[in-house]
Amino acid sequence: MRLIIILILLLVLTACTTSVLAPPSQLVEKAIALQLEKTQQQLNQQLDLDFQGFQIKHLSITQEKPLTIQNLITYQVRGTYNLTFKLPKRKLTQPDKPFEVYLQLQKEGKTWRLLLPEQSRKNAETVWHSYLIQ
Repeated sequence: MRLIIILILLLVLTACTTSVLAPPSQLVEKAIALQLEKTQQQLNQQLDLDFQGFQIKHLSITQEKPLTIQNLITYQVRGTYNLTFKLPKRKLTQPDKPFEVYLQLQKEGKTWRLLLPEQSRKNAETVWHSYLIQ
């Protein structure tokens, strides 16, 4: 009986700690924006497009899954948002756009980094690129 109570307490404490450390929605929005900026730079170069910015609205987080990458707490965050691209003569809106970001809390517990997996060969170990979220 005592062992069951201890296990229940450990599960409750772990769940509380995980939810306290989980990234806030404002941070998730910044991470999505950073990820979009990286993609936008590539598109601008490849397609010679003239994006003049974008806007993220109605962010909805549906899942925050804690995991460990490179021995640091990382959250795989999923959900949807509305995206509006600003073009020279019009705006292009994409409603309910799904997202998945990996957010890593740094050792000191003060800063977060966006982790982007490198597109690589099958069966190869995932290589992560890390970007400071400001």
